[in-house]
Amino acid sequence: MLSFLPAPLVGAIAFLLLALNVFFWVPILLAFAIVRLVLPFKAVRLLIDPLLVAIAEAWIAGNSGWMTLTQRTGWDVEGIAGLDPHNWYLVNSNHQSWADIFVLQHLFNRRIPLLKFFIKDQLKWVPVMGLAWWALDFPFMRRHSEEYLKLHPEMRGKDQAATRRACEKFALIPTSVMNFLEGTRFTPAKHARQQSPYRHLLKPKAGGIALALNAMGDKFRAILDVTIVYPRWRAEFLGFPLRPPAPRHRPRAKPAGARAPDAGRLRRRPGDARSLRGLGQAVVAGQGRADFAAAGEARALRREGDRVRCSSFVP
Repeated sequence: MLSFLPAPLVGAIAFLLLALNVFFWVPILLAFAIVRLVLPFKAVRLLIDPLLVAIAEAWIAGNSGWMTLTQRTGWDVEGIAGLDPHNWYLVNSNHQSWADIFVLQHLFNRRIPLLKFFIKDQLKWVPVMGLAWWALDFPFMRRHSEEYLKLHPEMRGKDQAATRRACEKFALIPTSVMNFLEGTRFTPAKHARQQSPYRHLLKPKAGGIALALNAMGDKFRAILDVTIVYPRWRAEFLGFPLRPPAPRHRPRAKPAGARAPDAGRLRRRPGDARSLRGLGQAVVAGQGRADFAAAGEARALRREGDRVRCSSFVP
């Protein structure tokens, strides 16, 4: 829409709108979160949490608005028909860029419940955003290395306890638990250092998703297995808003009545809740092994869920 403007000016407008959206919604979010903190009762939480979710969804809608205004992005999306915003989902995605979060929030906003991410503990100190993540009950994870845990055995199990506490809150109202199984953004250097057996993925870390399944397996309606593809470039912090606009790429046409891949598996089958909970326990039990070995069960659970494929084109 702003294609007639120079790219640096479009980028400046995008960052300005992003900042205004943050500083408008976060104070409102914190006001309700403080009420919940002062009155730590379940009845208050059941009243306040849906309001916090509505505020966050409006915030995300604002992000979608400035993205639409400043970016001529073409979307090729499959597999999101039939989703239910009043149910629970476990969402798994590959991770390439900071823009992945904007992509996921844009596509799933109000189609499924608000995405709740597992966040590195250091990020709670990010100005403004750290408070927002706290208000929305995003669990902060330390992710200690095995070497650190050998020196500090008292820290073992802290992340598991934090995950269980978060899942207890998530079980109160419909929630989408979001997990990047790779645990970090994909880069060629990380891929080579890990000697990953996958061409476009790092080795998976199954601990977080296993604990979520173990704690909430009877709540999840389905697992959404998302693949994000940037066909022409990898989105970077500066590249996304500064990229000059170009004609939109249209999604491929599909024959009338064609089914999205695995769409028939969206509805939960009898016994799925028990199988998902059991699968979570199996992966938790395997945490003494290497992550790659424990991920055998994680790959199995992906076959139990639906697959959502998203390709975004930003020239």
